[in-house]
Amino acid sequence: MVLEENDCDSVFEPHVTEEYVETHYGDVHCVMTGTPKANRPVILTFHDVGLNHKSCFETLFNHEDMQEIARHLPVCHVEAPGQQEAAKSLPTSYTYPTLDQLSETLPTVLKNFGLRSVIGLGVGAGAYILARFALNHPDLVDGLVLINVNPNAEGLMDSVANKLTDWTQTLPDKLIAHLFGKEEIQTNHDLVATYRHYITATMNQSNVSQFFRSYNNRSTLDVQRPVPGGNINVRTLKCSTLLVVGDNSPVVEAVVDCNSKLNPNKTTLLKMADCGGLPQVDQPAKVIEALKYFIQGLGYLSSAGMTRLRSRTTSSTSSVSFEGPRSRSHTNELQRGRMHSQGAEEKRGRTNTDVSMESVSTINQNTSKATEVAC
Repeated sequence: MVLEENDCDSVFEPHVTEEYVETHYGDVHCVMTGTPKANRPVILTFHDVGLNHKSCFETLFNHEDMQEIARHLPVCHVEAPGQQEAAKSLPTSYTYPTLDQLSETLPTVLKNFGLRSVIGLGVGAGAYILARFALNHPDLVDGLVLINVNPNAEGLMDSVANKLTDWTQTLPDKLIAHLFGKEEIQTNHDLVATYRHYITATMNQSNVSQFFRSYNNRSTLDVQRPVPGGNINVRTLKCSTLLVVGDNSPVVEAVVDCNSKLNPNKTTLLKMADCGGLPQVDQPAKVIEALKYFIQGLGYLSSAGMTRLRSRTTSSTSSVSFEGPRSRSHTNELQRGRMHSQGAEEKRGRTNTDVSMESVSTINQNTSKATEVAC
């Protein structure tokens, strides 16, 4: 079903409901923005470790371009136990849930708000939780947008390194290293300082430490790419999925690995150029643009409202890589071609050779090539 766009440019102020939902694994703090309707899904968000729904998603959802989505799709922000702002310390008798268990709190959340289906939007640990939720409850998930998802359990070397950093680094230091890449930590001092302040001033350190421990002890997502002519009934995500990662993110390799394990007919990888560990904060307009096309591909936004978006797109100069299903050899050839093209551009000056987002509006359809996109 395609929903018609509202051309009104006035500020949209939806109704906000805040409550704690009791689950088998503790009370989960939820914030519902907008009014759920039976004929459309709700955007369900889940934050990363060290963050809550405000510090993780406020920049994205407060952006003016997000209004086109918010007018039609309500948003339910879910926070892991004890991760909301100014949370009290969890009882000593409380055993913090695993990420798998946290994913099983979501059916209770949906039931509480009367939600039939969702489009999941998760970052880091939240992306893993939503992916696990979609694997176990595919009938409840229309689509997934996973930012910085790492589908793998910690390796032995990572485990040893974490034990060493427990002795040498404070919790905020470890979380900053989890959220941002090394280059970003060294160069983007203002952003890193802002999030260090969020972590230390607004988050309960004991609760965050427990959530971080659960993330570090996560199991590997048991997904496998269906092979034509082979086993096509393997366990995998059934819904359309958009993987997003900044090219300076500390989990670039993990996201690319996740892409290689998912169904190429339903998965798109968006690798954002000149972007660090928090794309939704660093470059929210680009993430919203991709999100709009993704939701349009699911049938919940009409193309009529995309005109203003495309006009803004063509005037921008930075680039993003949309990577559909293709072989690794194709990827390498494409990268060599880009390097050659970039060298030629440096000699003759920058030219407007990128392709607008309009050319990749079929983001959810199967494609066999990567496209350089101006955002």
